[in-house]
Amino acid sequence: MKRFENRVAVITGAATGIGSAAAERLAAEGAIIEILDIKDAVETVQAIVDSGGQAAAQICDVTNQGQIAAAVSAIETRHQKIDILVNNAGILSGRTPWHQLSYEEMNRFVQVNYLGYFNVSKALYPLLKKSGHGRIINVASRTYFLANPGQMAYVASKGAVMGMTRVMAKELGEEGITVNAVAPGMVATPGTEAHSNEEAFNRVMMNQAIKKRVTPEHLAGLIAFIASDDAEMITGQFILCDGGGYLH
Repeated sequence: MKRFENRVAVITGAATGIGSAAAERLAAEGAIIEILDIKDAVETVQAIVDSGGQAAAQICDVTNQGQIAAAVSAIETRHQKIDILVNNAGILSGRTPWHQLSYEEMNRFVQVNYLGYFNVSKALYPLLKKSGHGRIINVASRTYFLANPGQMAYVASKGAVMGMTRVMAKELGEEGITVNAVAPGMVATPGTEAHSNEEAFNRVMMNQAIKKRVTPEHLAGLIAFIASDDAEMITGQFILCDGGGYLH
């Protein structure tokens, strides 16, 4: 029996990149996948189905309460409960000095990268309570520690995710729900590639203890472990998967 047999996993932002890799990994181990993404996730769904898994996707903006409610209602109709929530949907930033950021730009990052996680977690909480082994996994970022110049909006929003993770872990522990944050090194996803060239990827890799590119599949492996029964006593943690690029 596969370790996620008959368990339902909801993953936001799984049309591409890390979310897509996580969806395929969890599906390969038996999970039934529900994808929420502002983009069409048909390719991820098809890849899972072609491999013998089960998956469905809905267009959903994690900042839109109406769309979230409709998506959660559809999931409840299909499954009655969920077991795993991977909050991954987010936006990346270029390099803008903090004093040149507009309120609108700063607010957009907070709305998507932080409040988007809050919105989806809160909406799915009633279904997660029914699991008996619930898992919330928040995809964060090591930029919180690195404090990259020009990424104030991104760093602040992802730092808030880490704070939220710790508080939720404390509050949901009595219900047996674990809440953890995971983060990769510099990964070649469409969002990252829009702001970084090959030289930048190589420079980051050479600063790692393990001189190998971090891929979405590497983080998907970590997500699968945190979602498993083997991790039932791991909660409130921030876990890096970056080849030893940042040791904290």
